[in-house]
Amino acid sequence: MRPIGEKLVIATHNAGKLREIAALVAPLGIQCVGAEELGLPEPEEIGVTFADNADLKAREAADLSGLPALADDSGLCVDALHGRPGIFSARWAEDEDGNRDWDRAMEKVWRETEGAGPDAGHDAHFACALAIAWPNDGQTETFEGRVDGTLVWPPRGDRGFGYDPLFVPAGHDRTFGEMDPEAKHAISHRADAFRKLVAALG
Repeated sequence: MRPIGEKLVIATHNAGKLREIAALVAPLGIQCVGAEELGLPEPEEIGVTFADNADLKAREAADLSGLPALADDSGLCVDALHGRPGIFSARWAEDEDGNRDWDRAMEKVWRETEGAGPDAGHDAHFACALAIAWPNDGQTETFEGRVDGTLVWPPRGDRGFGYDPLFVPAGHDRTFGEMDPEAKHAISHRADAFRKLVAALG
């Protein structure tokens, strides 16, 4: 894979996601700057997969900033809901004005999962696609990660972001919302994708 250089744009306006990605990138010795700090717009996510959306966000941020850019698209996929909310995970949290209410989103996920019937179960996984793009040449590299687990109700913990308080990773008894960031980083879908990225850089 091509070298990234000393500075990398993180193509997100989500403060929680920016913190998490910056922490994962830190060991590489690369300076991270968020898309919002650079005044970059949020592109419309029109892809049909996580990889599609990560790719288009990375390409736009790289071309507009003139720097290599890293984008993440990730979401919660619930077995009983045939993989939903999936790529629409953030949109499930939006109201008519575009504001995000994650408490309402978690309630919707749980309500629809319970409505799927007693045999549907609560199995779910978080999926992540990371894409790195270089400016003005159309080249990208994509890496995908996953962590399996189950949904719990009520949500537990105020760490993390998004659906984290609803999700207990397999082999653990705490939700992502209850875990220390370091513990989550060790096993998360994003960390899985980052391990593949770091291996490609090496």
